[in-house]
Amino acid sequence: MPSVELATLNGTDTAISEDAVEALAGSLRGDLLTADSEGYDEARAVWNAMIDRHPALIVRCAGTADVIQAVNFARENQARVAVRGAGHNIAGSGVCEGGLLIDLSALTSVHVDPELQVARVEPGATLGDLDHETQAFGLATPVGVNSTTGVAGLTLGGGFGWLSRKYGATVDNLRSADVVTADGELLKASSAENPDLFWAIRGGGGNFGVVTSFEFDLHPVGPEVLAGLIVHPLSAAPDVLRHYRDFVAEMSDDLNVWAVLRKAPPLPFLPDDTHGTEILILAALYAGDMADGEKELAPLREFGEPIADVISPHPYTGWQAAFDPLLTPGARNYWKSHNFASLPDEFLDVAIDFAGRLPSPHSEIFLALLGGAHGRVPADATAYPHRDAEFVMNVHTRWESADDDDRCVAWAREFFGATEPYATGGVYVNFVPDDEERVPQAYGSNYERLRELKQRYDPQNLFRINQNVSG
Repeated sequence: MPSVELATLNGTDTAISEDAVEALAGSLRGDLLTADSEGYDEARAVWNAMIDRHPALIVRCAGTADVIQAVNFARENQARVAVRGAGHNIAGSGVCEGGLLIDLSALTSVHVDPELQVARVEPGATLGDLDHETQAFGLATPVGVNSTTGVAGLTLGGGFGWLSRKYGATVDNLRSADVVTADGELLKASSAENPDLFWAIRGGGGNFGVVTSFEFDLHPVGPEVLAGLIVHPLSAAPDVLRHYRDFVAEMSDDLNVWAVLRKAPPLPFLPDDTHGTEILILAALYAGDMADGEKELAPLREFGEPIADVISPHPYTGWQAAFDPLLTPGARNYWKSHNFASLPDEFLDVAIDFAGRLPSPHSEIFLALLGGAHGRVPADATAYPHRDAEFVMNVHTRWESADDDDRCVAWAREFFGATEPYATGGVYVNFVPDDEERVPQAYGSNYERLRELKQRYDPQNLFRINQNVSG
């Protein structure tokens, strides 16, 4: 293999000899790629097309031993290092320019123990991989809402989705994890072993090491659930969103309903003349008895004159994949996010105004509903602190051409600024692009403890290509 110039932590490049590259390759069960290797461009490509970086070396790990070898090589050579899981990180943290990429995407194993109701998951698995295995036994754990999301990144940032009101955040269901720390040591993190590390990885992102295995509690869910969409024209949004706000304040933990403002995709259940027009979508899942769900959802379904109502029994795995077409790789993406304790009228008016002038057909504003079990966990129980957030807004700006970058980013930033007065000041770390100023906001009162633990587990800040907690 050829020699390479490797970007280092201090901002310079260092020459890595052909012999050293060959030695690293020989220590691996997986593959080592350089810019000349077949598959290099595919391996360095990430979901957000705005990110175009060229690592000097890519270690495609085949197991934990490969991760240890890669971490040791990075530390010994003071290399810039990125860690890649399987999903769609908005900041593009899964790849670095000129450094070493530790690629975990081949590690996709999911093992389910249906009697103990526990799943052991490797870091390259997606939510689809996890759901496929757990649903064979009518089990699930709270994760996100797209089957293409990576389990690792979602979990390390906190994780929430349709089941979080009933069963809590993803990190509330994490039993243990195996972590390769910056010194190349493999540690088990749990409430009984290395509890400080366990606390830190439950929301602290990739700051503390490379997780090679996650162990989750599972719960009875599905395999069929009551789920679907209620679609209204944007003109009805002022009344519908106020009704939605009042409705969700009283509903049970079994039910979750998110609101989405966007242009109508060409879905077969929508009339042709609505395609491309601005709409409000209420997306719902009921995680309990379907007859009870029908009764509880009735006041929401009967309000106003929706364009479509397609709430019905669905396979849980199908519902988890329902929004995948809206997040395919290759588009340009820019996100801004706020947490909210409530949705005052003034905020709703601003959101509806901006939804009427979306910068592209693929852009959307979504409001994820939390509360329930998610909100009954103390803020300092995990590194993920946002137990006071009832809603999480993601301004998901998405477009095709680089010529539209300035216009689309400007729209997102303007909307973000206009809604800031109504927000809590907190932000979900997985929705933060490469913005150092918002990292303390992502961790709130837990930030100082995270800084102390960063000094203990990664004093050189080897793992810094992330929403970085500096020691």
